[in-house]
Amino acid sequence: MGYVIGLVLALAVSVYATTLRLDRDRAFYPTVLVVVAFYYVLFATMDGSGRVIIIESVLAGVFVVAASLGFRGSLWLVAAGLAAHGVMDFFFHGQLVVNPGMPAWWPAFCGTYDVAAAGYLAWRLTRVPTLERSR
Repeated sequence: MGYVIGLVLALAVSVYATTLRLDRDRAFYPTVLVVVAFYYVLFATMDGSGRVIIIESVLAGVFVVAASLGFRGSLWLVAAGLAAHGVMDFFFHGQLVVNPGMPAWWPAFCGTYDVAAAGYLAWRLTRVPTLERSR
């Protein structure tokens, strides 16, 4: 169910952003990437483990750098960052850190959301050349 909800929400938010023209501002998708990266820090905070908070913050920092560089440079880097976060959700996060505050369904939901949002952004970048040049 997490996969379905992640897909539906990612597409709904993305289409909503396009419909309202929120994604014309190049800050929209980098902001999405920053927010999804820090959810793991939220879960670590809920659990209260300082060690896990630090590890999750370092991991989130990697995606914040990708979002920042993508915002300043190419939104393709943001799409890659979203996709990479999804791959981390699906395959690597559990091996990198054990975060007891994270719900069991989160990797499926977040990974699907991230990959779907990355795909939508990539599709928009191929369809709307001015989106990439709107710096």
